[in-house]
Parts: sequence; C-alpha cells; structure tokens
Amino acid sequence: MTPMLIGDLVSDPRRHIALQNVHNFRDLGGYPASGGKQTKWRNLFRADGLYRLNEHDLVQVRELQLRSVIDLRTERERAERGVFPVQHLPLQTHHFSIVDVTWSDGDTPQIEDAVEFLVWGYREMLEIGALRFADALELLSQHDVLPAVFHCAAGKDRTGILAALLLASIGVSDDVICADYGLTQQAMMRTIAWAKVHMPEMAQRYADINPVFLAADPKAMEIILAELHVKYGSVGEYVKHIGVSDETIERLKYSLLEN
Repeated sequence: MTPMLIGDLVSDPRRHIALQNVHNFRDLGGYPASGGKQTKWRNLFRADGLYRLNEHDLVQVRELQLRSVIDLRTERERAERGVFPVQHLPLQTHHFSIVDVTWSDGDTPQIEDAVEFLVWGYREMLEIGALRFADALELLSQHDVLPAVFHCAAGKDRTGILAALLLASIGVSDDVICADYGLTQQAMMRTIAWAKVHMPEMAQRYADINPVFLAADPKAMEIILAELHVKYGSVGEYVKHIGVSDETIERLKYSLLEN
C-alpha cells in the first residue's frame, strides 16, 4: 500500500471525533484488512482522558451510541484524575490496568532518543501487561460490548499497543497500524495547547516530565511490531501466545470487520 493511500486512510474526516476537552478520540473504522474486508465505522474507538468530557463533549459522544468504556490506566490515575462520567452517560465500564506504575511515577532509564525510549517502554508494557491486554481483547470480542471505546491518559502508549494488537489480529497491515499510531503526534500538540489555556496544572505536568514521554514516533511502533514478527512469527501469534484463543480472534473479526 502506498504512503499516499495510507495517508488518505488515516486522515479520513470521519476518523477524528472533535471534542472540546478530549483531543485524541478517534474511530478505528475504514482500515483494510485481509480477505478484502475493512474495519467497521462507528464500532470501535480509541481515546485519551475521558474523565475530562464536558457537557458539550457528552452530547457528541452520546451520538456514537457507545455501550462500553475500557479504561487502561492505573488505580492511582483513576483516583487522582477521575473516570468516565457515567452519571451523565450510563454505560458499561471496565478497568484493565496495563501497568502498575506510569513512567512518571516509576524508575525509567535515562534515554534521550524518543524512539529508543518508546521501544524500551513498549517492550516492558508487552511483558508486564500481557495478560491484561489479553483480557481486554477477550472483552472486546463479546457481542454485547460494542460500540466501545478504550483509552488511557494520552491515548498514546497503552492505548496504542492495544490498538496495534487488535488491528493486527484481525488482519490490518503493520504500515496502517503505524500510521494510525502516528496520528497521536497531532493529538498531543492539541492537548498541550488546550491545557495551557484551560488546565494549567496539566500543562505544567507536561512541561516538567521528560519530553520523550510525550513522543509518538511511528518508527517505535514499527520496531515493536517487527520484533513480534521475528519472535513469534506474527503479531497474531503473539496474541495467541498471551492467551487469546482462535475463537476470540474469530469473534473479533466477525464483530469488527465488514466486506
């Protein structure tokens, strides 16, 4: 697939869900998969901090007719920042803490190169969070869960890895997965600009942390996917290795793909 075609796919105007307080909410529909199929629109979404949704945003989100929200953050993040406002938009909520400690709170290596740091972080995430990723994929295969959105804090790392594992499992190519991941670069810029005006304490947190924590270079995802291919034969085989059954993958394909 040519870079121009991939660029058209990820920049489809239906993809980005424009909200006031949440800046990385987007649709995973419209991506080609094996067998001449593509991912369904308005069926599965990835996002950043949904605790920030305001009344205007909730009107937009309500139109998506979501049935489920999957929160990938830690218990500490949920306690300190808040959770999806189910009191205003009742739906099913599920929590899978992919890591126990975030990069900001834990011991991280002193790596200045953004790609090198992200590759380190994603390797660790795949090891520590393997069973939780598997649980999330199992949940998303259930017929009564969709439409659904999964999210973390920035919608970048934990969300990015889950999106990659899911899309690869149902036959979306690595180059499309990496391009979708790269959309978060623009979203991070939107988030930081918004925070400087509307949430100064959040802007200060971003200013104080290591800049590599905020990176979203597609090269990092490319390296991670390539490593899974080498070690397991394919990303799909890695997903099976962590406990996701063939039946679960078939259910995901049935629920998420259309001709």
